[in-house]
Amino acid sequence: MQENQLYEYAVLRVVPRVEREEFINVGVILCDHKSGFLGVKIHLSREKILALDPDADIEMIQLNLSSFEKICDGKSNGGQIATMDLASRFRWLTAVRSSVIQTSRPHPGLSKDLSKTLQELFEEYVL
Repeated sequence: MQENQLYEYAVLRVVPRVEREEFINVGVILCDHKSGFLGVKIHLSREKILALDPDADIEMIQLNLSSFEKICDGKSNGGQIATMDLASRFRWLTAVRSSVIQTSRPHPGLSKDLSKTLQELFEEYVL
């Protein structure tokens, strides 16, 4: 029987007009330091973003979101941050920022299957 693993997750948000503080959930980042799991799932709804800001630069938002994927993957094409240890990458990705792409505060949970939990959180908060 597989043991529950302690993880942290945060919801990725796009805030097209930061001054208005309106946002759309676009992804979930999940991290389990002990097992070395760091994953992200992203879905950008062009229609929802444009409903909040018809002038939003969707291509730039998508480009910035793809950097989250590269950093999670830990590949060299993710820049210097992607080469950091897993805990540092997760903390950097979930750091409080006032920009178009933001994250919720990290939340804890327990899971027997981290990939399945990431998918379930993604479906609950994004889709």
